[in-house]
Amino acid sequence: MGSKVRLNTDWLSDCGGCHIAIVDIHERILELLGAIELQRCPVLTDIKGYPDADLGLVSGAIRTEHDRHSAEAMRKSCKRIIAFGTCAVYGGVPGAGSVHTREQILDYAYGHNPTTEGHTLPADGVDSLEKLVTPIDEVIEVDLYLPGCPPHPAFIFDALLAVIEGRPPKAKDETVCARCHRRMERTEVSHVLANHDGIANRTQCFLSQGYVCLGSVTLDRCMAPCPNNGVVCTGCAGPTMQVLTEPNRDIRTEVGDRMAALTKIPRKEVIESIERAAKTHYAYAMATEMIGKKPTFLIEKWVAAIEEEGQP
Repeated sequence: MGSKVRLNTDWLSDCGGCHIAIVDIHERILELLGAIELQRCPVLTDIKGYPDADLGLVSGAIRTEHDRHSAEAMRKSCKRIIAFGTCAVYGGVPGAGSVHTREQILDYAYGHNPTTEGHTLPADGVDSLEKLVTPIDEVIEVDLYLPGCPPHPAFIFDALLAVIEGRPPKAKDETVCARCHRRMERTEVSHVLANHDGIANRTQCFLSQGYVCLGSVTLDRCMAPCPNNGVVCTGCAGPTMQVLTEPNRDIRTEVGDRMAALTKIPRKEVIESIERAAKTHYAYAMATEMIGKKPTFLIEKWVAAIEEEGQP
């Protein structure tokens, strides 16, 4: 192998979990370090600048002026950029903030919050919020997308190795269901259940039991640990290409069709149930225009309807 691949990383508005997931590669990280020169990495180094690099990993969404500056600096210094994690690819959980205005969010966090002393907004040394939360490809050019919250270490390892070896990543367009061990089967269930309603059967598909699980509309970049261990999929790796690219199909219509086919629950009831918890079911991807601009995505209407009922 020739000279090492110079690697820069940066995180924007996110929790930092994607960077921690790099360490979760465990001993296989030694294989990468033999081929990579790690230059800038906030979780491991104290380098403040942006040295020239062959590859850049950028996690997190664009939420503040600092995020925008950092993304642009990474693009300028790196030959190739990987949008690393769901926040970078789709906007992620920070994207849920787009349902509200900056003023509403700041007022809730600082103005009418019993844990905030003085009820004054931070000013010194704090960058202002941008109007909307956006995925990084709306600000800079991206060469490779690696969603996940965080991506499973196996996908991280293969993505980096693929760049080093000059080949396409091995990741496929499969859903979380492809790795789920539960059985899809027709049942007599007649109502949508909340996650806390009873204890789900350990071997039967959650949809068959009336629980809203997003495994069938979510790209597999996790290896399905949640449904295989008794937790419904919440869609953290982002939607499948079918959901993203079909203008009149989205998360609630796809899940509604499947649950109605597997149970006696009317499709309309499933769709309405997802709409009532839209901030949760669309949290990871609502910031991307591929979801937010869909004619079927009416988040403001759904949220307003719930607020009129006086529910949280």
